[in-house]
Amino acid sequence: MKKAIYETPVIYGDHHVLEVRRLLSEIPGVIDMYVSSAFRVVEVTYDESQTNDLQIAQKLDAAGYLGEWTLPIEIAAKPQGEEGAPAFFRHTQTYETVRHTVSFSQRISYSGRPLWPCPGMGPIPKVDES
Repeated sequence: MKKAIYETPVIYGDHHVLEVRRLLSEIPGVIDMYVSSAFRVVEVTYDESQTNDLQIAQKLDAAGYLGEWTLPIEIAAKPQGEEGAPAFFRHTQTYETVRHTVSFSQRISYSGRPLWPCPGMGPIPKVDES
């Protein structure tokens, strides 16, 4: 038996822990695993005659759990009704009537994808049960 440790900065919630455990349990030869969203680390004990650390890393990387956590870039979208205005992602406005209230609004079309990168949490595929 051999152990491999992977740093996974993208694991930040228990739903990621469950998904990584599911992915790793599909690999033949994986004996035990420790997945932590608090420490953002995955420790895998495996039988080196059936699998190796490279195959495990490839499985984690293909699912998007290895590497840096990428954040969405602010997109260029014009504010509604204002031609020639600079592009914005979040809009801040202070109202004259209340002077201290600031509001934020954002309009992003939902195209079947999460609004932030979340490995393992893509759109649920439709299952045909016929």
